Amino acid sequence: MDIVTLIFGWLLGFLIGIFIMKIFSLHEQRWIRNKAVQGSRNSIFGEVYEKILPALPNFPYAPKDMVFIWKGCDYIIFDGLSEWALREIIFLELKSGKSVLNKNERAIQQMVDHRRVRFSEYRIDSIRNKD
Repeated sequence: MDIVTLIFGWLLGFLIGIFIMKIFSLHEQRWIRNKAVQGSRNSIFGEVYEKILPALPNFPYAPKDMVFIWKGCDYIIFDGLSEWALREIIFLELKSGKSVLNKNERAIQQMVDHRRVRFSEYRIDSIRNKD
């Protein structure tokens, strides 16, 4: 076996390896792109559902009792407040499909479950009086 054949075989193997890597890379990029697009779609649908769902006829809470807060959980519901008969206060997180609570949402759920919730009042006039 001469050196030219050896170099030719090495070069051919190297080029075939690069070609195969390129094919896998393109396939991987396409898969990542499709996954990102699907995630974006799900996010957009979720945001639309958060706004539309309370207006649907079978939704169990009165839209007047709902306050959209978005951060931490989607809504705080003062169930019955619009009827002057507050029954309970509910932290509502809307989910669809296979989505699960994130870390912050689980932390809020645990605080509510362990009754680590309170009402606080902050008076603005106390700041004004100090000056």
